[in-house]
Amino acid sequence: MSNWGKDHLGTGSSEPLTAVIIGNGPSGICLSYLLSGYTPYVKPDAVHPHPLLQRKLAEAPGVAILDQDLNYLSEGLEGRCQSPVALLFDALLRPDTDFGGDMESVLTWKHQKERAIPHVVLGRNLPGGAWHASTPPSLESGGGRQRPGPKDSSRTQSIEGSMVTLSRGQWMGLPDLPVKDWMRRKRRGLRNSRATAGDIAHYYRDYVIKKGLGPNFVSGAVVTAVEWGIPEPSGSGAQDPSPLFHVSGFLTAEDRSQQPFSLCARNVVLATGTSDSPARLGLPGEALPFVHHELSALEVATRAGLVTPASDPVLIVGAGLSAADAVLYARHYNIPVIHAFRRPVDDPGLVFNQLPKMLYPEYHKVHQMMREQSILSPSPYEGYRSLPEHQLLLFKEDRQAVFRDPKGLQKVFGVSLVLVLIGSHPNLSFLPGAGTDLAVDPDQPLSAKRNPIDVDPFTYQSTQQEGLYAMGPLAGDNFVRFVQGGALAVASSLMRKEASKPP
Repeated sequence: MSNWGKDHLGTGSSEPLTAVIIGNGPSGICLSYLLSGYTPYVKPDAVHPHPLLQRKLAEAPGVAILDQDLNYLSEGLEGRCQSPVALLFDALLRPDTDFGGDMESVLTWKHQKERAIPHVVLGRNLPGGAWHASTPPSLESGGGRQRPGPKDSSRTQSIEGSMVTLSRGQWMGLPDLPVKDWMRRKRRGLRNSRATAGDIAHYYRDYVIKKGLGPNFVSGAVVTAVEWGIPEPSGSGAQDPSPLFHVSGFLTAEDRSQQPFSLCARNVVLATGTSDSPARLGLPGEALPFVHHELSALEVATRAGLVTPASDPVLIVGAGLSAADAVLYARHYNIPVIHAFRRPVDDPGLVFNQLPKMLYPEYHKVHQMMREQSILSPSPYEGYRSLPEHQLLLFKEDRQAVFRDPKGLQKVFGVSLVLVLIGSHPNLSFLPGAGTDLAVDPDQPLSAKRNPIDVDPFTYQSTQQEGLYAMGPLAGDNFVRFVQGGALAVASSLMRKEASKPP
C-alpha cells in the first residue's frame, strides 16, 4: 500500500475524497485511469468508419471526449451491448472489430494532471480483481486443471491462470495499451485470438504500474459498510444535493492481521462484479454435505478419491459455461455424469448458441452431448446422460436426487456428488438493505443479467441515490470490452460535478 493510501485510510479526519471506487477489476482500473488525468481526444487525422459518428466527432475537433455530450455521440450506434456509452467507447477504441477488422483506435491520449480527480480504489486482491487467483486452489482459481478451456471475463470469483478467455484477446485490453502489443513485448502469443487468464491477470497488474496508477490502489481492503445521510444545508442555507458517504472496513496484511479503516467521500462507485454468492435452488436437502455450488468441489473430491469412474454419477445442474466446465472436467477423469437443466436443448437463449464453433469447439461438444444424449436413449457418450427440461424437487440424505420430468412424472437418481452451477449474485452486504433498493426491480434479487442496479445510462449514477454509481456487471455490462464505457460515463459525470463546484 502506498503512503497516500496509508494517509487516507485512517480515522476519516482527512478532507473528503471526490470518489471511492470499490472494486479493483477492469472497471475500477479503467475509471482510475480516466480520473488520473488521462484524457481521450480524437486523432486529428482519424476517420471513423461509422459515417454518423464520424460526422459528430468532426463537429468538435480538439474537444476531449469527456467534455462532449455522450448522449449525442452515442445516438444511433448498435452492437452487442445495451449500453449506449459502452457502444460509443468501444467504437472509438475498436472501430471495426465486429466486422472482423483490426483498425487502430481513433483516440489519442493526453496526460493532463490538472484534470485529475482525487480518488482511491479499494480491492480484496491485487489490481485485476477476480483475474487474480487469491482464493484457495480450485477449478476456477488455479487448482491444476488439466485441460484448459474458456472462461467468461465477468462471471467467476477467481479465474484459473491456464484457462483461455472467452473474449478475444484484444477485447480484454484497457485504453492505450493493446493486449497484443503487451503480449508481444512479453514474448507471448494469443491462442486462436484468445489469451490465457493468467496473461490477462498479469496485464491488468502491469497496466496499473505502467500508467502510474499504483498510488491510488489499496489491495487487501474489505469494505464492510457504506453509509450516507440526509444532505446538510450549506453555509448559504441552500441544501447540497450530494450527501457525504462514509466507507469503512479493514485491511488484511501479509501476516493476516487486520487493520480497520474509514474514509469520507462525496461519491462512491460500486465496481465489485457479481460473482460473490453462488445462486441456490432453494430446495429441501440443498444444505446436505454432498451438495455443492462451486466447481472446486468436484476437483477436491476427485483428488481425494471420493468420486471415481466406478462411483455413482456426479449430478451437474445448470446449462451455462460453469456447468459445461464441470462436464468437461468430469469427462477428462472418466467420472460418470448426469447433467440436468430446465431449458430445452434447442433454446436460443442457451449461451452455447451465442459462441462461434471455430473458437469454442469444447463448449459446442458439450452442447452436442446435451442435445443428443437423453437419459432414456441409448448412449453414444459413455458415462454421460442429460436431463433436459427436468425440474429438481429435492435431495435425500441417502444421496438421491428427485426430479419431475417434462411429462410430470417423478424420477429418482442415486448420485455421488451434486454441483449446482446456475449463476451467482453480487454481495453488496456492505450497503443498507444489501443494495436491493437500488435494483431495477427492488422486489427481486440483484442479478447482472436479469435485475442489475438501476443507473442513468449516460452517467451510471444510481437513479435512487445521488452520488452513488455502479458500473461493470452490477450495471448490466458483463464483458471487459464494454465495462470501459461505464468508466467513461462515470468519469464524465464526476468531472462535470467538479467543474460546477463553487471556487
